[in-house]
Amino acid sequence: MSDPNNPPPDPYGQQPPNPYGEPYGQPGYGQQPGYGQPAYGAQPYGQPGYAAVAPGNYSHWVKRVGASLIDEVIVIVLMIPYYIGILMAVGDATTTYNDSTMQYETTTSGGNPIGWVLVVIGLVAALAFWIWNVCIKQGRTGYTIGKGVLGIKLIKEDTGQPMGAGMSFVRQIAHILDGICYIGYLWPLWDAKRQTFADKIMTTVVIDQPQG
Repeated sequence: MSDPNNPPPDPYGQQPPNPYGEPYGQPGYGQQPGYGQPAYGAQPYGQPGYAAVAPGNYSHWVKRVGASLIDEVIVIVLMIPYYIGILMAVGDATTTYNDSTMQYETTTSGGNPIGWVLVVIGLVAALAFWIWNVCIKQGRTGYTIGKGVLGIKLIKEDTGQPMGAGMSFVRQIAHILDGICYIGYLWPLWDAKRQTFADKIMTTVVIDQPQG
């Protein structure tokens, strides 16, 4: 008589059922499949979540200056009504010699009020373009018009993504430090990451990446 607790081996090569209810060859209770391997979609152990900018991909100082000049030229063009308006609003100044007082006297004729309208139009146009180009466009895409023309992009060093419109505006304020004797603007000439002082404060870099 066969023992039910000790069944004979299967003549066809199949193993008897496991008395503990688990198929043979499967991990037991408390064991994790693929022990020691990261979960699906996770980064391998010891590796950072984001690969930093590749060395040598930082944009050259000449390209950064060229992009800034392109942006500045557009601003100057938009301010042409402002310059014309100033000339019209101030009016003409005439200097004459007064024989009775024996002094030169300057009289100014009334300016054209349309000149002040042109002054406002020029200022508003230039300011609106600057906000859109430097804050909104650059913050969302990493490119100003000038940067797009020369194929360079502003990104956050830790994420590799554009910094956002608000932080792009803050970065422009940080450029005040760069303007002190222009040392900060010249700093990318010898800096390893070619950063200005504003870049270091905001942890941003400018890389060579043509606009898609």
